[in-house]
Amino acid sequence: MMQIPESEPDFTKGGGLLPAIAQDAETGEVLMLAYMNAESYAETLATGNAVYYSRSRNKLWRKGEQSGNIQQVKAVYLDCDRDTILLKVEQLGGAACHLGYKSCFFRQVTPEGLKMVAERVFDPKEVYK
Repeated sequence: MMQIPESEPDFTKGGGLLPAIAQDAETGEVLMLAYMNAESYAETLATGNAVYYSRSRNKLWRKGEQSGNIQQVKAVYLDCDRDTILLKVEQLGGAACHLGYKSCFFRQVTPEGLKMVAERVFDPKEVYK
C-alpha cells in the first residue's frame, strides 16, 4: 500500500474527492463547500486561485471562470485525518455563491421555516448567460 505524505491530503479517502471549505480569510465567514481531487488541489497550490472539482460536470471548476468571482487563496489547512481541506480566501467580486450571494449559506433554518439572512450581490441571470 502506497504511503501518503503527511503534508498532503489523503485522496484515497472519499473516492478521490475530498470536501473543501472556503472561508473568508478576513472575517472567518464560511463562504461555500465544494470538492477537490488531487488535480484541482495541485492547481490551486500552483496558481494561488481556488480550483475545485465539479461533481455535476465531472471536470475541474476554476472558481470565477464564468462570473469573475475568483477566490485568491491566502492559506490552506488540512484537518486531523487529512480528508477535509480548508481554504482561507479573499473572495474577489463579492460573491462566492452562484445564486449571487456572498456566501452559499444565506438561508437560516428557523422553527418558522427558512429565513433569508443575506442580500444578493449580483443577479445570476445577468452573469451566467
